Amino acid sequence: MGRVKSKFTQSDLFKHRPALSKLFYISPLLLLVSLMTGCAQQTGAPTNFFTDVTAKEAFNLIKTNEENPNFIIVDVRTPEEFTKGHIANAIMIDFRSDNFREEIDKLDKDRTYLIYCRAGNRSRGALDIMAELGFQKVYHLTSGIVGWVEEGLPVTK
Repeated sequence: MGRVKSKFTQSDLFKHRPALSKLFYISPLLLLVSLMTGCAQQTGAPTNFFTDVTAKEAFNLIKTNEENPNFIIVDVRTPEEFTKGHIANAIMIDFRSDNFREEIDKLDKDRTYLIYCRAGNRSRGALDIMAELGFQKVYHLTSGIVGWVEEGLPVTK
């Protein structure tokens, strides 16, 4: 049997159906955009591994976890700043030291951490590194030790 030739071409079809023409050209673009954004969101670093907390929230968090060995307080200020006053039971890992990344990487990624600095800037930078290293749960004292002291909360020397 022979093949029946149509007198209509593809462009004739689109002349009569402008919406179909737009769909024909837009569909591949939509597919490309969805594939690109889907891939861009899949990174190795978790996006919601930390929670910003106020000084009072941090204080309550510490009280709640007093007996929890998996809750660690990390002060990322310099040794000089640390000796002037820090939150009780905090460990000090100097964000400005050359080996900060190596030292923070030694911590157990599955424990829960409260991290702070003087006013929240260095600890924010430390969060970026902790995300890259795969930490799972970190609380960030946004106002740092300055906000802690302003709230009248206790420090240890």
